[in-house]
Amino acid sequence: CRCLRNLSVAAFKMPLKFAANISTMFRYEPDMLARIRVAKEKGFKAVECQFPYKFKFRELSQKTVECGIPHVLINSYPGNMERGELGCAAIPGRESEFLFTLETSIKYAKALQCKKIHVMAGITGPEPDAVMEALYVKNLLRAAHLFEKEGIVGVIEPLCKEVKPGYFLSSYEQAAGYIKKINHKNIRLLMDVFHLQMTSGNLTNTITTLFPFVEHIQISQAPYRTEPGAPGEIDYK
Repeated sequence: CRCLRNLSVAAFKMPLKFAANISTMFRYEPDMLARIRVAKEKGFKAVECQFPYKFKFRELSQKTVECGIPHVLINSYPGNMERGELGCAAIPGRESEFLFTLETSIKYAKALQCKKIHVMAGITGPEPDAVMEALYVKNLLRAAHLFEKEGIVGVIEPLCKEVKPGYFLSSYEQAAGYIKKINHKNIRLLMDVFHLQMTSGNLTNTITTLFPFVEHIQISQAPYRTEPGAPGEIDYK
């Protein structure tokens, strides 16, 4: 097991607040919006949702107000997921589309009273090239300026190759490098401990190194992305 018990929250001076991911939790409730109510009944003070885009602004805003429970994170508009798309921030030739979908993502975030957006990079193939890397940095800078105006923080998240082969951002070292290069307070790191274990391991040291860049943390068990308390490689106790 990879043990996290030596990572004192107090040492990082960052109190943790838990939010339910209604895209992956409470799946016995088929209605995504109803899961907001379930999360509140279970004692959660906030929720996050991967892709709220099939719903109308008013539906989302009304349900958020009714339940009195805010969203803390959404993913940016992914594109055509049936074709395997997951954003386009690093895909040459789709710069205008990136800005248009980013504006859409911001509108949804505001409807949900959400202050964080995960900017998705896109499926680019086995190895990113210099053109993709330059475009990614340029697009994230554009996003950072838009987010700053709206009081939103953009986050980027590496996805392990076992889960999303060909995704542009696949290592935390790579992500930290981009954040340092962009050097803007509105672009930060989404640290998913599952993906971190799958890509890097050595969790205690790796988390300590990455923590200055972190804005949001997600947890689940490796290697099957099950509940944190399930048997697996990470000791969350």
